[in-house]
Amino acid sequence: MDAELYNGYSIWGHAIRQGAGYAAGGTITRDNKLVETSGVLGHFETELDAELVGLNWCRAWVDNHG
Repeated sequence: MDAELYNGYSIWGHAIRQGAGYAAGGTITRDNKLVETSGVLGHFETELDAELVGLNWCRAWVDNHG
């Protein structure tokens, strides 16, 4: 799981092992409270690719809703 602070939110990109690859997901919190979470954003060959997609989803959500 890769995490960072983005415009006042804590965001996480998740890579969930599935078969030969990884499912991507994202989670957004603020002040230790859940703000939003994604469903599965796609399936990827590498853990890093899945985490990056999750983080990108989080950044886009914050840019549009934050």
